[in-house]
Amino acid sequence: MENQRLINFLNQLLSNHFVLYVKLHRYHWYVQGRHFFTLHEKFEEMYTDVAEDSDEIAERILMIEGKPLATMSMYIKEATLVEASADDKESELISQLYDDLTQLNKEIRSSGLKLARELEDGPTEDLLLTIQAKTEKRCWMLRAYMAYD
Repeated sequence: MENQRLINFLNQLLSNHFVLYVKLHRYHWYVQGRHFFTLHEKFEEMYTDVAEDSDEIAERILMIEGKPLATMSMYIKEATLVEASADDKESELISQLYDDLTQLNKEIRSSGLKLARELEDGPTEDLLLTIQAKTEKRCWMLRAYMAYD
């Protein structure tokens, strides 16, 4: 299948989104510190958005005749993000989240967009650009937050 490399990338992105989804839930539940109320709400907003993006990614895989991964064991195996390891301190959570989002952006830029463009797959390129824009905005906001402390 000509687009198998793109399907593989999208499944990796889907896997990363599920790892990120679980991480954000953990952060939402366990965050402590002076910004608890703000971060508790922000993490919920983020995991809701990540869930919506996950659905879009899975549906795109189906549209290009692939099969989206759909088990936790496969997500862990295919993800490039690692499970949460930060303690419950907000600075550690924010730092780890920033690193994860930066990594996602790098992978979209260096692999996903290139594959979509090679295949002249405009809808996949558009999806990746949308996810990249959201992720870049979150990175900017997290950098601003980290500068506050």
